Amino acid sequence: MTKPVLFVTNHAPPFRVGAFAQLHEREEVTFALVGGDVRHGGGTTEDTGAFPVLRVREREVGALAASGRYRAVVAGLSGRLALPSAYAGARRARVPFVLWATIWEHPRTAAHALSYLPLRHLYRHADTIVTYGPHVSAYVRSKGARQAVVVAPQSVDNAYWNGQSDAIRRADFQAAFVGRMTREKGLQVLIQAWRTSGLSALSAALVLVGGGPIRARAVATGAVLPEGPCSPGDVRNFYAGSDVVVLPSVPTRDFREPWGLVVNEAFNQGVPVIATDAVGAVAGGLVRHERTGLVVPAGDADALAAALRRMHGEPALRARLGAAAREAVRAYTHDAWAAGMSSALAGVGASRC
Repeated sequence: MTKPVLFVTNHAPPFRVGAFAQLHEREEVTFALVGGDVRHGGGTTEDTGAFPVLRVREREVGALAASGRYRAVVAGLSGRLALPSAYAGARRARVPFVLWATIWEHPRTAAHALSYLPLRHLYRHADTIVTYGPHVSAYVRSKGARQAVVVAPQSVDNAYWNGQSDAIRRADFQAAFVGRMTREKGLQVLIQAWRTSGLSALSAALVLVGGGPIRARAVATGAVLPEGPCSPGDVRNFYAGSDVVVLPSVPTRDFREPWGLVVNEAFNQGVPVIATDAVGAVAGGLVRHERTGLVVPAGDADALAAALRRMHGEPALRARLGAAAREAVRAYTHDAWAAGMSSALAGVGASRC
C-alpha cells in the first residue's frame, strides 16, 4: 500500500479547498495544519471532508515528518518552527522534501531577518521547489536554487467565479476595490487617485468591498462607497457590475503582494483590472499591460488616476481587455495547481502515478 504525502501549511482556507482536494485525489495527501496568522481574506476552513486533515502544533511537525508514515513531505512558508521542522523530519525519514515557495521578496523586519539564512538554505537544499509563478521562480533561483523549480499556478474556483451573477452597479461607471483595507493594499493611494481623477463628478463610483483596520478612514473621506464585507455571492455580483477592478497594492517592510486572487476572480467575470507592479499577478504574467489590464507603478496616485480616467473614457478598451482576461484565466485552475504539485513529486520519485 502506497504511503501518503504529508503537506504542512497553516490553514485550508476556502479558496484553497478545491486545489487541496484535487491534489489529494491525485496523490493521496494528508494536510497538517499548524494555524497561525492569515494575511489573506477568506477565513479558514479546517475540516472539509474533502481530504485528510491533522491539526498539529508547530513543535509536533518534526516528529510527524520523521515518523516513516509518509513517502514525501511538502511544506509552505508558514510559522516559525513548522518549516524547518518539516525539513529536518523529512531528512531523518530519508524521504523527499518539497518546498512550496510563495514570496518574491523577503520581508525586511528584524524578526524576518532571523529567518533569511535558514530559508536561503532551504532554497538551496530542498529536493525540489514549487512556486506561485515565474516571478517567485526567478526569486528562489536568485537565492541559490539549482534544483528543479516547478510552477503550480495560483487558482480559484473558476466555475464559481465565472458563474451567473446578478450585477450590483452603483453608477454608470463603476470601479471596485475588493479585499482587506490595510496599508499594504494601497487603499490610501487609491482614494487619493479617485479624488484627483475627477470621475466622481461624472456619474462614476468607486466601491470598496471588504473590511479592515483602515475602513473607517476610507468611509470618512466621503469620496467612495464603502460596501463593507460581503458574501462570496455578493462579491461576484460586484465584479459583474463593475467596469474595472483596482489592485493598488504597495510594498511594505513585511509584505509584498504574493499574487492577488482578486485578479483571478474578476477575470472570470470578464472584468479587466488596474494593478500596480507590486502585485504578484502582474509579475507572474496574468495581468499584462494593455492586454488583460493596465499596470501602474506602486504608490503613484497620478498614474493610477490617469489609468482610471482612461478606463472610464475608453469602453472599447475595457471590452477588449476584459475578453482577453477571461480567456487568460482559464489556465489558472485548481487542477493545474495540483498538476504542478504532482509534477514536483514525480521529479523526486514520490508521485503515486
